[in-house]
Amino acid sequence: MLEQIDIESLVIVEYPSPVLRRKCEPISDFDDQVKRLAIRMCELMHSRKGVGLAGPQVGLPLRIFVWNPTGGPGDDYVSINPILSDFDGLAEGDEGCLSIPDVTVQVRRAVSAKLTAYDVEGSLYEIVGQDLMARIWQHETDHLDGRLILDFQSPGEEIAHRKILKELTAKYQKANPSKRASTSKSRRR
Repeated sequence: MLEQIDIESLVIVEYPSPVLRRKCEPISDFDDQVKRLAIRMCELMHSRKGVGLAGPQVGLPLRIFVWNPTGGPGDDYVSINPILSDFDGLAEGDEGCLSIPDVTVQVRRAVSAKLTAYDVEGSLYEIVGQDLMARIWQHETDHLDGRLILDFQSPGEEIAHRKILKELTAKYQKANPSKRASTSKSRRR
């Protein structure tokens, strides 16, 4: 799939693009294209001052996300075909999303988790993280499974976000007249 993609032209995809609701496919080739993709995703994440960015957020339904809990140079990580386990504790926290600008949702997440994933070289690694790190992993893994923070909205948040989501939908439809947006109601868990 990556052979046909102009990686340098990738941009952050916004709601309600249908790719944001797709379950992503694993990556099997750890080649230069994957390395270039990870670099481009980090550039895009930093350009919007984000802490994480997943494959579908750049229009690619692939199981990859990049993350940086500090925002500092040299603290970028790449997680390919990630699996989360060993969840512990629960805490509510505000979450935003680079693909849904100006929307913040209270989301209950595990306080700690273990991430098992591959790096761009195809080497398997495991890391245990707490608080922000664990929250980032859970948020980005949700993206890989087609879930968005909108799925966690309270009824009050749904009402508060209605105008913004309507504007994002209109913007998407104007830019993509032949594509159908996925504007279905939130799916609560």
